[in-house]
Amino acid sequence: FILLSACLSERERAITHAVAAGEYWGKSRLRRFIAQDMLSSVLINRQWTRPEENPIEIMLSVLDQGHSLILFPEGTRNMTDEPLLAFRSGLYNLSTARPEVELIPCWIENMSRVLPKGQFLPVPLLCRVVFGAPVAVGPGEERRAFLERAHAALLALNPRPERDD
Repeated sequence: FILLSACLSERERAITHAVAAGEYWGKSRLRRFIAQDMLSSVLINRQWTRPEENPIEIMLSVLDQGHSLILFPEGTRNMTDEPLLAFRSGLYNLSTARPEVELIPCWIENMSRVLPKGQFLPVPLLCRVVFGAPVAVGPGEERRAFLERAHAALLALNPRPERDD
């Protein structure tokens, strides 16, 4: 989120929120302070049980306020050797609920070196954020087809596909 938000203007940063796992970032007061107070993240519980915890409804309420979200459609940090995990259905659900909202894919080149897997603080190395054309659900497009197309659009932004970034 920090790397992506650095690409935004001050005004855009003020209304842009990362969507983060509440079960991780809400675990302690320090984590909650960092996520919500310092980074203005929207915390969602992936294992929600009450209607007011519905992640889609929480994200839609943020969008309805005219704010933007940074989503990580894999749903978790990729700890494998694959460049991307399969996308979770939240991206599809958001797009069908708010088709007018642009979904802009972006690839962070050199991410595995800037923020090595399992580390909390970034390493001061150069990286590049590559933005792609908006992706939207087509009329009548099924969930799996859309998620595969969005996945392919993001992979296509990788400037060095032979490397694991």
